[in-house]
Amino acid sequence: MKKGSLSINSENIFPVIKKWLYSDHDIFVRELISNGCDAVTKLKKLSLMGEFDEPDEPYRIDVIASPDNKTLQFIDNGIGMTAEEVEKYINQIAFSGAAAFLEQYKDKATEEQIIGHFGLGFYSAFMVADKVTIESLSYKQDAEPVYWECENGTDFSMDKGDKETRGTVITLYLNEDSYEFANEYRIKEVIDKYCSFMPVEIYFTNADAPAKDEEEKATEAEASEEATAETDETKDAAEKKEKEAPKPLNTTTPLWTKHPNDCTDDEYKDFYHKVFHDYKDPLFWIHLNMDYPFNLKGILYFPKINTQYDNLEGTIKLYNNQVFVADNIKEVIPEFLMLLKGTIDCPDLPLNVSRSALQNDGFVKKISDYITKKVADKLSGMYKVHREDYEKYWDDINPFIKFGCLKDEKFLEKMKDFCIYKNLEGKYLTLPEYLEAGKEKYENKVFYVTDEVAQSQYINMFKEEGMDALIMTQTIDSPFITLLEQKNENVHFYRIDADLSDNFVDESLSEETAKDYTDKLTELFKKALDVENITIKVEALKNKDLSSMLTLSEESRRMQEMMKMYGMAGMGMDPAMFGGKGETLVLNANNNLVKYVLDNPEGENTPTICCQLYDLAVLANRPLSADAMTKFVARSNEILSILAK
Repeated sequence: MKKGSLSINSENIFPVIKKWLYSDHDIFVRELISNGCDAVTKLKKLSLMGEFDEPDEPYRIDVIASPDNKTLQFIDNGIGMTAEEVEKYINQIAFSGAAAFLEQYKDKATEEQIIGHFGLGFYSAFMVADKVTIESLSYKQDAEPVYWECENGTDFSMDKGDKETRGTVITLYLNEDSYEFANEYRIKEVIDKYCSFMPVEIYFTNADAPAKDEEEKATEAEASEEATAETDETKDAAEKKEKEAPKPLNTTTPLWTKHPNDCTDDEYKDFYHKVFHDYKDPLFWIHLNMDYPFNLKGILYFPKINTQYDNLEGTIKLYNNQVFVADNIKEVIPEFLMLLKGTIDCPDLPLNVSRSALQNDGFVKKISDYITKKVADKLSGMYKVHREDYEKYWDDINPFIKFGCLKDEKFLEKMKDFCIYKNLEGKYLTLPEYLEAGKEKYENKVFYVTDEVAQSQYINMFKEEGMDALIMTQTIDSPFITLLEQKNENVHFYRIDADLSDNFVDESLSEETAKDYTDKLTELFKKALDVENITIKVEALKNKDLSSMLTLSEESRRMQEMMKMYGMAGMGMDPAMFGGKGETLVLNANNNLVKYVLDNPEGENTPTICCQLYDLAVLANRPLSADAMTKFVARSNEILSILAK
């Protein structure tokens, strides 16, 4: 028997492994199963090179939990280890067996990758275990089994073992804080999280599950014999037996490993539902399949999102050779793609020792740029070839595209010609198409709607005058409009209720008369509304039925929105301080109610009509306050009672 202390290649590395390197304690499951995959992969490689005869039994990894004994076992039938290899790969921490193996066979044909990188994964076991044992038998002819034991992570003993079959068994004697991992449901949850797509089949056994007694076995045997009497019953029994056979917990060939031409729509949808637990079908997807200059495969899904209720944050799962690394790693996945859901598997990614973060280097940037390009190519291709589908998806995908344009200059350059906008007729136009159609009435001006209900009065005015506007009702549209103005010189955006367009005004009112009317009505409205600061403008609108409306300059409104966004609202800051103008109450000189006020400045009902005209203008722009609404309803009843007399 050999005893000793573990040889640490880096000073104080063990506390680092235990307390810092692996921030998630359940990560040990991934690391130990990954080591088992490595062991199997090495043996497969040797078989391909003719240095080992392929075994009859299938390769597999078994995880056995004993809640009673508080133990976990990880068993593989891979390459196994000799005593010398245990000495080299286990007793000398941070010496990577996988790295050494690759170096040895780097010039020979190789089809499969090795998961391990740093040789530290095994020691993650001590995060949850007070004691760990290894039983291993190498594939080499005449190899002797080896037994290794370590308690508390520093002192070990090693001796000849009694294992009779090739492979390795690692047993964890869980510490008091980690008994949860001996629970069947907990350990299966962790395996599903990290190992759903590992390349070797993984099976689970509960060592303490009650075994079938002899009477139950005899009953089953008798039933089986009777079942063979008839063909149909034989078939049923065979199907029953097949159903009862143990099934692996993982899928060894995830959909992204297949060629896109070999995948059906149903397979893509089923994979989406299984991985992301989303009952809604995705809109469409992009299958990434690249071998040069780096190896990258994956599937990105565009989910169906209800922007009012759903969380816009997606989930991009990153894998390294089918081993789960982490969700949403921003160094690899461009920020705007985080709205999507998908899986990306890149064996070439430079991982740190915990496989939980990435070294931020130029190579990673190239991967990010490639993913961005593939997404832009898919979208632009859909626009060109399947415009109808593109328009159908637009309401769902436009927040993602706009966010991408705001965040990524390269994505903006690729997508700027393929951004479309719904107009007042429900048709989709590009920005150049909108500007061309309206150049006679509003050259280089883009009118837009943020609330189709609140701004319905303005929408009707636009339609009556044959003018168009774009529907831009989402939160992201505000910064996106600013971006469009920056990228399109001389083009300016105006909300539909901004300053009144000359298209709505006739020329029947002289400038002098308009000023006279404005002065009169300003005084009347100040008195009726009991306010000092109110801006009134009298216009002769073509639509005589329209009595009053509110306008707010685009500059002033944007300033107000910015102040609200940064918490500056209510601080006594007037947008006029920044060059903006406040709200303007526009009164229609062609309307009978406005004419009545002008003709009857001292009339008994004039104050009531003034208040009603103001509230009607506000209601067409935004909801009234609770107090104002109460007064509006009471005033409306008062007016109706006057009419009923």
